[in-house]
Amino acid sequence: MVTSMNTMSTQTRKYELKARAESQRETRARIARATAELHEQQGVARTTVAEIARRAGVTRLTVYNHFADLSELLPACAAHYERLHPVPDLGGALAQAEPGERVRGVLARLYGWYRETESMYSKLFSDRASVPELDRFLEQNVDVGHAGARGRSVSERRGSGDTAEAAAELQRLTPDRPLEAGRERELSLDATIVTESRGPDPPRRARPRARTPGRRPASSG
Repeated sequence: MVTSMNTMSTQTRKYELKARAESQRETRARIARATAELHEQQGVARTTVAEIARRAGVTRLTVYNHFADLSELLPACAAHYERLHPVPDLGGALAQAEPGERVRGVLARLYGWYRETESMYSKLFSDRASVPELDRFLEQNVDVGHAGARGRSVSERRGSGDTAEAAAELQRLTPDRPLEAGRERELSLDATIVTESRGPDPPRRARPRARTPGRRPASSG
């Protein structure tokens, strides 16, 4: 009888611990979701803990219990946002045999994603100068990735000028969008993908050298 009661007590405690852990995960998820929504609507700089708590349906203390500061909150917020807006899969576009189709497919997917996430990323890049935690987060998670992509393109196609040409072409195709800090990063990443996806350039025919006209010989007559 005693053994049976102890077994039931142990099972009850396990159930309670499991339910508590699940409740904590749900609370963290609500806080991350509320933070992402506020950051997208009004930016990081203008978002307060009180607003996050109000939207998540918790107290300010609960927010601090789960996330001690903004440095801890930003990764959870970013993970939630990225699950809703994943970076597009370019595999199908890059598998196209015709180079022009590859480029058009890549750009269609990328710019669809840029339009979808423009509200969030425009505010992030705008606020980073005034929010040190955000600046560090972007430097570690966004800038590094773009720098790596640029480095691969330069090392693989050094001297060709293709990345710069592709960036100029992308800017020509979207003249309505100003070339701000965040936009520069977009163009750089786009240009890298375009130059890496279109394959080797066809051989260029050498142009004949123009002959310098010389003086006609003086007439002897």
